[in-house]
Amino acid sequence: MSKTSVQFGKVISQCRDLFSKKLQDYGAAWRVLRPSSITDQIYIKVNRIRTLQMTDKKMVDESEEDEFIAIVNYSIIGLIQLEKGLSNDFNENKEEILSLYDKYSNDAQALMERKNHDYGEAWRDMRISSITDLIYQKVLRTKQIEDNQGKTIVSEGLDANYFDMLNYAVFCLIKFSEKENISETPK
Repeated sequence: MSKTSVQFGKVISQCRDLFSKKLQDYGAAWRVLRPSSITDQIYIKVNRIRTLQMTDKKMVDESEEDEFIAIVNYSIIGLIQLEKGLSNDFNENKEEILSLYDKYSNDAQALMERKNHDYGEAWRDMRISSITDLIYQKVLRTKQIEDNQGKTIVSEGLDANYFDMLNYAVFCLIKFSEKENISETPK
């Protein structure tokens, strides 16, 4: 297994752990959200990250890493909602929800591995701020597709955009973890 695949798995494990705890605390209350509302939640998160990156002033005690974890989890929520549709009953079977989480995170990892092969892991040479901008762009594209009632002429659909946002957020979290490991290494 490649280094990136191992790192991807560790990040997803961290994201899933938080998702599972929130599922325990709140149930699947997000099941009432329309896909456009989920996209707007991702928009809020990535917009905050961009603001923090451009101003270097933080007034709420949540880190960029926390926001990238939220983007991963909301992207998976978006994929689940696309499959299941919204529901007014959020008392879902927690094991089924976690199974869907695992399915989509595994699908995202498989996609990442295919793209990494073809792109030669170019993301490793990118800045976190550039990857953030790509997520922002994907959110804006997703909003446009939603405004077009999901119809596209030549573009990928909503699911492809959620997968890309998820994978880009994982890349940022990997980059943050590598920075932490460098700073923790004795000199």
